[in-house]
Amino acid sequence: MARWYPDLKIWVSSGTPPKLVKPIFQAAGVSESRLYLDYRAVDTVTNFTTLIPEFQQHGVQHLFLITSDFHMPRAKAIATLVLGSQGIAFTPIAVPSNQPQESTIRIIRDITRALLWIFTGRTGASLNPAFD
Repeated sequence: MARWYPDLKIWVSSGTPPKLVKPIFQAAGVSESRLYLDYRAVDTVTNFTTLIPEFQQHGVQHLFLITSDFHMPRAKAIATLVLGSQGIAFTPIAVPSNQPQESTIRIIRDITRALLWIFTGRTGASLNPAFD
């Protein structure tokens, strides 16, 4: 994706540490100046909510949401609410994996947390540091 769209800014939120991320993009010929690495998120909901101010500051109106296929249903549900509430559109791109899809309970839990954020500005993450 980064090669196909050479002007795209690339946000990596949590997950893979910088010492592993940077060489991947460097090997692909992607300038480090395009990378925005953010490790504030403590779970999937805060992956979205903590980046909203950054997206707004950079004038992001559309983004590609790239994540594992097993995680995509939950990520799309959260993105629809969080990004949509801020007028940001997204295109999901699932990366194939061999993992089973996440449970409906997890998706419903995070939809609830996304709605909580929309109405209160809080995600509920502090209630359980084990949220993912």
